[in-house]
Amino acid sequence: MKKKNFVSMIFGTVGGILFALGMCMCLLPQWGAFRPGVVIAAVGLAVLLAMWIVRRRMEGKPAIRFSAKAVGTVALGVVGALGLGVGMCMTMVWNLMVPGIVVGIAGIVLLLCLIPLVKGLQ
Repeated sequence: MKKKNFVSMIFGTVGGILFALGMCMCLLPQWGAFRPGVVIAAVGLAVLLAMWIVRRRMEGKPAIRFSAKAVGTVALGVVGALGLGVGMCMTMVWNLMVPGIVVGIAGIVLLLCLIPLVKGLQ
């Protein structure tokens, strides 16, 4: 395993676990830990952002590169992930089963649309 892959795996695992735990703390009212959950989720996002920057540096590329296509791809990914998350909340938290399934499937379709876009960027 290459060093950059190992470093990315460690950063990704730690950041993903912190972000997921923070989101659980925020979204589960039984835990009563909304504010600490926001902090932990923010730390997880910071670790994931650091992973992205470190990975780019290890590949010898600039840390941040903006292009219209890349920004559009990120926007589509964010909208798709939010759609999937809102659909899950609608079904599990707000008891809106059918509309939640429809919104969740729309989010999944948007995320699936990222595959040809990302393949085209390489």
